[in-house]
Amino acid sequence: MDQEPLVKERIEGGVKFLAEFEKRFPLLAAYWCKRDEESRWALHIASDRINDTNRDDAYGEIVRAAGAIQDPNFNLFQVTLIKADDPLVRAVAELRRRYPGRIPAHYHGWHFSGAYAEEIYIYPLPASVPSPATASGP
Repeated sequence: MDQEPLVKERIEGGVKFLAEFEKRFPLLAAYWCKRDEESRWALHIASDRINDTNRDDAYGEIVRAAGAIQDPNFNLFQVTLIKADDPLVRAVAELRRRYPGRIPAHYHGWHFSGAYAEEIYIYPLPASVPSPATASGP
């Protein structure tokens, strides 16, 4: 059982990484997630501009962005690309529609729109990204 907490330094490293990553791939959702008691924390990122044809480019951008921020508290191997139609991404997008704004959300035992996470920390969307309610498809 992984009891490693999500610490302030990891969250702040994620903020820097997301700002750098978003220069190339605007984000639909970004959140640290621990799906169950046995899983480890992972930074899940989704963009409606990432698809099967450019997924390798997106992973290359993860490496580039992580190198650019030079943050010892950020581990690029904790980043997971999630498809925009993933149930958890849709639930996060729905939550952002209901509660728009620049405030992060942190939940334990999170049940929302049929999705579940043992613990989740949801970043607010960057100011330059349209809200999921108005985001258009690829």
